[in-house]
Amino acid sequence: MIRIVLADDHEVVRAGFKMILEQDPEMKVVAEAADGAQAYSIVAREKPDVLLMDISMPPGQSGLVACEKIAGDFPSTRIVILTMFAEPEYLFYTLRGGAAGYMLKNSTSEELIAAVRAVAGGGSYIHPKMAALLTKQLVGGEGEDRSYQSLSNRELEILQLLAKGYTNKEISERIFLSVKTVEAHRSKIYRKLGFKTRADLVSYALNHKLLDV
Repeated sequence: MIRIVLADDHEVVRAGFKMILEQDPEMKVVAEAADGAQAYSIVAREKPDVLLMDISMPPGQSGLVACEKIAGDFPSTRIVILTMFAEPEYLFYTLRGGAAGYMLKNSTSEELIAAVRAVAGGGSYIHPKMAALLTKQLVGGEGEDRSYQSLSNRELEILQLLAKGYTNKEISERIFLSVKTVEAHRSKIYRKLGFKTRADLVSYALNHKLLDV
């Protein structure tokens, strides 16, 4: 039996995926989570074989940060990212964060079940559309600006919030870090990417489609 945890902030989405997965007699959804922090706690308790997780969940513990923490602390739980975003930037951060699979939410039921089986068996699964994008990046794209890849997942989360207009204090309250820690991350982001103003940051985030990663 493949034991699965579902993490998505929309209950109706979780219900739909649960219905699809449990059509397979060898799969069982043992718990559900609505955000990254809850997903971490449930994985710690349930030790599932597979975690299916959205990356666009509320800050406080986004899917990206949660993926990295869960993959590091519970390596026996294989993570499959579920998202509606077919962008190589998203794929890069999730794979770097330890995900074993990357699925688009418009995938077929057969593709979803195949992904769960693949990662539960110790393999990996990338949606065919994303695999094609990844191959294109690896064999071409010279001259493309990929400086965003130098950011940690936490730095990316803070970049997003800064680009959306949040102050350091507001960010600290949303993601449960001290203001000093947020300021330190902000300085690192500006230094790594060569920003001088918030306008530079906003422009960069928009151009690289990073606001909803």
